[in-house]
Amino acid sequence: MRRVRLIGAVAAAGLVLAGCGTADNTGSPSTTTSGGLTVVKLQLQWFYQAQFAGYIAAVDKGFYKEQGLDVQLLEGGVDIVPQTVLAQGKADYAVAWVPKALASREQGAGITDVGQIFARSGTYQVAFADSGIKEPKDFKGKKVGNWGFGNEFELFAGMTKAGLDPGKDVTLVQQQFDMQALLKKEIDVAQAMSYNEYAQLLEATNPATGQLYKPEDFSIIDWKSVGTSMLQDAVWANTDKLKDKAYQDQTVKFLTATVKGWAYCRDKPEECRDMVVAKGSKLGKTHQLWQMNEVNKLIWPSPLGVGLISEGDWSRTVDISLTTKNQTGDTVLKKKPEGLDHTNEYMQKALDAAKAAGVDINGTSFSPQTVTLTAGGA
Repeated sequence: MRRVRLIGAVAAAGLVLAGCGTADNTGSPSTTTSGGLTVVKLQLQWFYQAQFAGYIAAVDKGFYKEQGLDVQLLEGGVDIVPQTVLAQGKADYAVAWVPKALASREQGAGITDVGQIFARSGTYQVAFADSGIKEPKDFKGKKVGNWGFGNEFELFAGMTKAGLDPGKDVTLVQQQFDMQALLKKEIDVAQAMSYNEYAQLLEATNPATGQLYKPEDFSIIDWKSVGTSMLQDAVWANTDKLKDKAYQDQTVKFLTATVKGWAYCRDKPEECRDMVVAKGSKLGKTHQLWQMNEVNKLIWPSPLGVGLISEGDWSRTVDISLTTKNQTGDTVLKKKPEGLDHTNEYMQKALDAAKAAGVDINGTSFSPQTVTLTAGGA
């Protein structure tokens, strides 16, 4: 088993410098119009999946066009850093986790969180139920898998809170973006998103029974329960361009349509699942419906109004970024963010517009579905 040097602030710094372009992402965003619409590029954080269903729905249902925008979605990938694409002027907006983006800001990226779409974290560490691992303190002496690339910050915070030294008390293992290492018992505990990799476990066959694994076969460490969760998917804008009135107005229009897209996927999850699948996702329909349901849980209900930034949650994310050390003693941030790191100004205007158009911006009556997974998520 390969022990790797997973990094905190050092990795985060690399988020600014790492290669982030593809053939689809080269050149400056177009400011021309197509059929009278302003072309806008949105860089997604990962490959097409229900994590981005609200944006896909806003395109497919014409919500962006209603606002005079021709929004082009740029698919993410392993070598694409959304906030860097945005900072380099190759996209108009980007979807990125807050601590990763703040680390990039500290390294010079001029970006601002203008819409906190995910109000809750979806990150787990998962172990087999019979492993004896029930909480972070149980990681001591274990092989702990995680993806790195800035996805490990909550894990380090959880271990720190439990009194563990990530550099001495555990063996950190570079985990692939799947659950095979855990299923093969090459590692003791694995990183998983509630809406993706955790479902992959429940879509796998238990060799002891010949049936699919069940939730009771696993132990879940949810960072929300531990108290070390951090803000994730947010819409980031170009800070310098926010000084321009035209870009300000465009941002409000973009967010208004985005809110409508996410509300649509809350109310019509099966239809949004189909849109995602049609977009070319390699994940199956059942898996995508699970993902749509779990993503909705991270957004709804939204007492403040979807997309508004909770100052308490923001402060917690910043505090954890400043104080949690990785195995080399690095922290995510060296100092508190400076300048316009986040604002509710444009999202509030978007919510006002969406509400005036009859959109339910709070989802108070939202109730999660029960989704039955199938082998391989087909």
